[in-house]
Parts: sequence; C-alpha cells; structure tokens
Amino acid sequence: MNNIINKIKNQLEESIDINTKEMSQRFFKEKIDFYGVKVPVVNKISKDSFKEIQAFDKAEIFKLIEILWQSGKLEESFIACNWTYSLRKSFQPQDFELFKNWIDLYINNWASCDTFCNHSVGEFIQMYPDFLMELKKFTESKNRWVRRASAVSLIIPARKGLYLDTIFEIADNLLLDKDDLVQKGYGWMLKAASKLHQQEVFDYVMKRNATMPRTSLRYAIEKMPDNLKIIAMDNKHNS
Repeated sequence: MNNIINKIKNQLEESIDINTKEMSQRFFKEKIDFYGVKVPVVNKISKDSFKEIQAFDKAEIFKLIEILWQSGKLEESFIACNWTYSLRKSFQPQDFELFKNWIDLYINNWASCDTFCNHSVGEFIQMYPDFLMELKKFTESKNRWVRRASAVSLIIPARKGLYLDTIFEIADNLLLDKDDLVQKGYGWMLKAASKLHQQEVFDYVMKRNATMPRTSLRYAIEKMPDNLKIIAMDNKHNS
C-alpha cells in the first residue's frame, strides 16, 4: 500500500506548477501545506490512481485515504476526498463515525472541508437521513471546521429542496458564531436552500435580521431578486 501512496507523492512532486505554488496561499488565511499542483492535474492523478485500487476492499481503501489525510498536504486531501466519493455506493451507516473523525482530526482549511463535505458527507446524509441528528451535533464542536461541516454538508441536499427544517435548525445553532468561515458556511447553506424555498429562507433571515451577522446575511440572500435583497439589507441597516 505504501507503494501506491509513494507513487502519488512522486506524481504530485513532478506536477508542481510554480505559478500555482506562488498563488495558492492567497486563497487561505491560515498557513496551508501544499505542493502547488493545479486542481485538474490533481483530479487526473486521483482518477488514474483510483483505477489501481478500486478492486480493493473498502476497508483497505479507507486505510489509504487516512494516510493521504495524515500527510497534511492540500492536494493529497483532495485525492482523499475524491476516493471517498468514488466509494459512495458502498457507504454504510458505520462509516459516519470515520468521516466525523477525518473532519475533526485532519481538515484544516475551507477547501478540504467543502470538497469532502459537499460531496461525500452530503451523499451519505441523503442515503441515511437519520444521521441529520448527528450532523446537528457538529454545531456544538469547538473545531471551526466541524461546525462549518454541519452546514456545508447540506449544500447539495438544500439545492434539491431537502431537509429545510434541519437547515434552519443548524442555521439557528450557528447564528451567532464568531468565526467568519462558519458564518459563510451557514449563509451558503441558506443560499442553496433559497433555490427552491426562496420565501421560506427570506422569512427566516428577516426574523433574525437584527442578530444575523452581515456576512451570513449577504450569502443567504445572494441569489434572491434585487427587491428582496434591498428589503433585507435596508432592514439590517436600520436594526
């Protein structure tokens, strides 16, 4: 198994793009450990390498994924996310605990958080909606990435019009969170929900307008018609 990981590391090293390496840190406030490889190249390495392991048992692949997470390298985390999503048809309820641990132990930036949670965790929740209760518990974590995960895991379900009550409950739990990346996360979740539930989301933000951080509000109403945006922002200015 080490041969597989070493091969990936070598391919990433050989694919370093100087411009990407110089530019990547600008997208993050926190210090990020990365090779400097363009995302399409990372995705190709991920896809090609998965073909070599797809016949392995899921447990073996999960062990490889954990090794990728442990590296701390941004690009290896993306491969970990892609491989996990490739296994989505074989997700089982007991996998949730592992996913939760990966978020808590290894995720240290918004890109890894969103890539993993939008797709793999979001897919898992749609397969096993009973775990919405567990997702709500994420909002109580001291780890900012776990709290962001509680919201961004529901982006794709929200776009489908699913789980609106839970979305509002998670937004309530995160409403006064001081972390701007958590604020943006639940604002994004509300924006996604507004695609099919525009009036409900508008009513939600108007009721909480005085206390909702401006960052979250702007995200939540971003896709709404201009007249609703004006009402929401004017009300915010006057509150």
